[in-house]
Parts: sequence; C-alpha cells; structure tokens
Amino acid sequence: MTSVRTLAAHDLVALRYPREPTPRDALAIAIGRAIDRSLAEMSHLAADGRRPTQSGLLRYGTEQLDLALEEVEEIPAAEVRARMLEELAGSIRAFRQSELLGLRRPRSRLVLIGERAGYFAQPDFWDGRNRFFEMKSYRAVPPPPDVALQLQLFQLAYPKFVGILVCFDRHRSPVETVRFPVPELSASESDDLLRFAYRSAAEQGEEKVLEYLLQPVVRYPFPRDPEAPGPEGPAPGGRLTESTKV
Repeated sequence: MTSVRTLAAHDLVALRYPREPTPRDALAIAIGRAIDRSLAEMSHLAADGRRPTQSGLLRYGTEQLDLALEEVEEIPAAEVRARMLEELAGSIRAFRQSELLGLRRPRSRLVLIGERAGYFAQPDFWDGRNRFFEMKSYRAVPPPPDVALQLQLFQLAYPKFVGILVCFDRHRSPVETVRFPVPELSASESDDLLRFAYRSAAEQGEEKVLEYLLQPVVRYPFPRDPEAPGPEGPAPGGRLTESTKV
C-alpha cells in the first residue's frame, strides 16, 4: 500500500494567506455559504430538468442562512439579516440568467506530486468538457492573492481546462455578474506552486492510503529545482490516471 500526505486546496490558501476572522468576516462567511449552497442546489435541480420557483429557492436559502449563522456562531441585527436576505434574493435572480445554471459540480481530484504528497481540489462547477468555474458572491476581479492562489490550484487539477471566475456581486443592487477568464499558468508559476503544495502537504498533511482513495488522480513529478542547470521549462503537465475521467 502507498501512503501519501494530503491537504485540501483551501488549506493551502489558508497556509499562505492566514487571517484571523472578525465578527464582520463571520457574517460575510455566513451569507457567502448560504448563497453558494442555494445556487448549487438551484443548478443541480436545473440539471435534472426542474425549475424551482424564486419563492421556493428563497425558503431554501433562508434555511441555509440560518444554518450558516449557527456555524459561525453569530446572530445579526434585524436590519443586517434583512439586507442579507436581499443579497440572497438578488444573487438567485442573477444566477438564473447566468451560464452556470444547469452545470454540475465535478468530483474532487487529487493532485499528487512525486507520488508522495498533494492536495484535493474541487471547483464549484464544470461543463464536463473543457471549462471549470469558480463562483464568488462578491466582486473578486481582479482576483485578490488568496482567490488567485485558489484558482491556480484548480488549474493544476484541471490542466487541460479553461478556468473562469464568475462573481455575483451581492453588494450591488441589482446584483452584478462579472466574468473573468483565469490566465494560464507560466512554467515558473507551475513549478513554484507544485513545490509549495508538496512541502505544505508533506509537512502538515493527513496521511492516507492512495489505493483506498476514490478521487481521480492528477499526477505530477517533482518540479525542477530552479537553481539546477538545464533547459527552462515547467514540470511535465498533469496526467489524469483514473479509469473514469470525471
């Protein structure tokens, strides 16, 4: 059996860009979770040929908001909660008109580096062919460093895909949709990211048995040492090695 050490992509983002959340951050996390879960449910239903009503989605979203507020252990003032529900409703309306409606979330993939360590990555949506999508409920264009890192980690997990960031800016009325194609990774960016992911997972990752994992695996060799002599170029591209490429 092969032992590997793994982290999640969001763990890597938190390691590189740590921050202590404030009560205001907690409320933003709660409404973000409620919106994400509501839009994911909406897209799942649409993919199954169903068209939920705005009122039905709002009921579902309100339940998800209450759950998310419990998770962050915050009770907002009445006027703050009312504004959060307005943002939720506006995001649902904007999502209904977007290219994401009806798309499904892909299975998590394991990016395995040097057969020893790696990370799990799962963007919000994909088209099953050549594009993946990450969704934010605020304007993240141009992407701040933490979002940019998250997108780059997804690019390594989906090396033959075009990445697209879709932002539903809940702070605007009506909610504004902003679409941002993710730039391709350069050779040096890929190598730096693989080294960072490997080092972090090897030092802090959870040990797992590779043969027991059900996720598709994207394999990379160790990236070339930037100080070593030799031709300039990235580590060979990721290789998807599971039998059902989903």
